[in-house]
Parts: sequence; C-alpha cells; structure tokens
Amino acid sequence: MSQLVKETQRFQPGSRSVLQVGGVVEDDDEDDGPSAEDYIVNVGDLEGDDQEAGIEDDGQPPAWAVSQQRIDELRVQFRRHEKDTGSPEYQIAGITERIAYLTKHLKVHPKDFSTRRGLVALVNNRRRLLNYLSSENVERYKEVVASLGIRHKAPGNVPNKEEKYGRFPSQKAIKKHLVVKKRSASKK
Repeated sequence: MSQLVKETQRFQPGSRSVLQVGGVVEDDDEDDGPSAEDYIVNVGDLEGDDQEAGIEDDGQPPAWAVSQQRIDELRVQFRRHEKDTGSPEYQIAGITERIAYLTKHLKVHPKDFSTRRGLVALVNNRRRLLNYLSSENVERYKEVVASLGIRHKAPGNVPNKEEKYGRFPSQKAIKKHLVVKKRSASKK
C-alpha cells in the first residue's frame, strides 16, 4: 500500500496545491507555479521540428535517405527493362551503394561487428553476381564494373592437373631395384 500514490499526492500542474497535514486537508491558495497552458505544446511550436520532412538538425537529409535515393537512381540506370528487379546488373548496382553506405558507417563505428558481418556478406554476394555476369556477358560485365568503379578480377578458366603441372618434371624417380623385383616376381 505504501507504493501506491494517493490521488492527492500526485503532481498536477496548473492546479491548486493540496497539502495534507496530520489527516487534515489544507488548500494552499498561493498560485506560484505556471499555468496549465504553459505545459501544452502545439505542433510547430518547437523550432527545428522537421521530423516529417526527414531533415536532421543540420539541415541535411539523413545519410540513409541519401543512400536510398542513390540506390534507386543506380537501379534505374542499370535495369534492362521497365519492370526489371532481378537482373545481375540491377542487383550489383543496389549492392554497391549499400556497400558504400556500410563502409562509411564502419569508419565512424569501427566496433560494430554485426554491421561488418553484413558488409562481408554483401561483398561476397556482389562478387558472385559479378562472376556470373562475366561468364554470361563480358561486355555488360565490363560496362558495369567500369561505371560503378568496382575492383573485381574476373575468374579465369580453371586448369586441369595436366595443364597446371605439365611443365614441371615428374618428382618421383623410378626406383630400378623395385622394377626389377616386380619383373622377377611376375616371371615366377
């Protein structure tokens, strides 16, 4: 019961203060406090209240909003047709801007390891898309890499064992005493 606050003990701005002394309620008629109108804030009364517009205190839009606009612009630039959302070029353009945004974020917050993990996943995803695009359409691949400024080494042909090691001499020398024993064992 002691934790419950009686209605007369609660702070009520703009109302007359009520004092309870020894079971007797006394009204304090002095009106020293501010009126109730001083506590009411109307929309627009505060200066710099631009939450709806998405503008921060410095007058610039937030970084995530600028990044999202840039992603939209790049996707429009690299899409193949009006309703394209899945082509490699479209995805690479969006991922590249997200990588740039997360890189800037990690320069400010170097201990944000969950963001770093997400950044590595995005880089790997973009690399796989670039590998696919280079195998499908080399001209389009070169255009995307050049216009977005991506450093990417296109995967080459994977050589087989003979192509890779054929120029080197065989490492194992033929052991003549074993060859002779095998011949003599086969004659028996």
